[in-house]
Amino acid sequence: MKYLSFFLISFIVSITLQAQEITGDWYGVLEVQGQKIRVVYHISKDGDNLKSTMDSPDQGVMGIPMANTTFSQDTLTISAPNMMMKYSAVLKNGELTGEYHQSGMQIPLQLTQEEQEINRPQVPKKPYPYLKEEVTFENIKDTVNLAGTLTKPKEVKNFPTVILISGSGPQNRNEEVMGHQPFLVISDYLTRNGIAVLRYDDRGVGKSTGNFSTSNIYDFTEDAKAAVNYLRSRKDIDASKIVLLGHSEGGVVAPLIASKDKDLGGIILLAAPGVRGDELLLQQQEDVLGGSGMPKAKVDSIVNLNKGIYEILNTVEKKHLNNKIEEYAKKKALSTSEISKQKAQFKNEWLYSFLTYDPTNALQQVTCPVLALNGSKDIQVNAAQNLQAIEKNIAQGGNKNVTVKELENLNHLFQTATTGMPNEYGQIEETISPKVLEIIKDWIHANF
Repeated sequence: MKYLSFFLISFIVSITLQAQEITGDWYGVLEVQGQKIRVVYHISKDGDNLKSTMDSPDQGVMGIPMANTTFSQDTLTISAPNMMMKYSAVLKNGELTGEYHQSGMQIPLQLTQEEQEINRPQVPKKPYPYLKEEVTFENIKDTVNLAGTLTKPKEVKNFPTVILISGSGPQNRNEEVMGHQPFLVISDYLTRNGIAVLRYDDRGVGKSTGNFSTSNIYDFTEDAKAAVNYLRSRKDIDASKIVLLGHSEGGVVAPLIASKDKDLGGIILLAAPGVRGDELLLQQQEDVLGGSGMPKAKVDSIVNLNKGIYEILNTVEKKHLNNKIEEYAKKKALSTSEISKQKAQFKNEWLYSFLTYDPTNALQQVTCPVLALNGSKDIQVNAAQNLQAIEKNIAQGGNKNVTVKELENLNHLFQTATTGMPNEYGQIEETISPKVLEIIKDWIHANF
């Protein structure tokens, strides 16, 4: 019995040690058709078993659940049959060496527990030649405290100040996405050129309070208003030279504020919507799905289905939406589960507010100077569709101080791009085109 007990204890210890040395975060790089794509496996214990998730940071995909994770005799196997994906590797000297299989591809993949460094040459390095201050301010209306960073020139007086307003989704003050920090790069560049910048964490993100998931574009507008009021309360800020810079959805917020606040110095719209949200998303779906290689007939089918649903959103009272969407979905022969998904997505406050918001009225009431930029390869906010609408509506309101530019070969993040597809964002080393930074800086100096 003593020998048996000793054997059982040894076996349990062996299993425990194996789990300990394989659990954790494992980093590697897949080389696919000349492109380098970072992957991360997060392995943890689930009772007596192992479980794992996978990230693809360069493609903006995080937390993909893996169906099976085993580790035996120094061999790790992770698989997700629904994705036709499998990774098998041997652990030796703290490194996993094996092969990644997916959809017929077989690619060597080595993983270590050291995070892969990515080259982001535009990320600023200390020491900074300007003043940097951590600040907080309150959206009194919603009782939300917002945390941010204010950077100011050291030796410039009466400098203009720019407030950065982020795009869709929960964003920190640097608008961090796929290893890039565009708002950090913009703030550093502008402040080095005599322009103060306030950037802040979205509500419910970073050090800011509030609930992002239950908020809509009107709530985010109140947060940005709070930033304006905060700057106006400071004696070191010239209240007549406050400029709002909105990227993507932030380009909806900036005109909303400027349409009513006639004391604003100006607004800068980067890849901003100029048409109603449903029109923008239909064009986005056509561009993204088509760019991914989906057959045109399939793209048209998806876009036409969504077009019908979006028309219901914009013509039917909210309390009648479920019934009308269900009627429409049944006519389109959707399954019960598909109908449920369609109804459920529009319970999201943000999505409903975005799809039904038309920026036309706000743009026509903007009287301050406007700079609107977009990239020719932006497939999230189509440049031709939205820049034309922005320019037309501002002009109809009588505002002649508007500069509109479509910039060649730039994507939604204003990177120099090949395809413009979102899965390319993380693979590009450039965070934002220097040309864009210069245009913004020169426009601010010319107007303020």
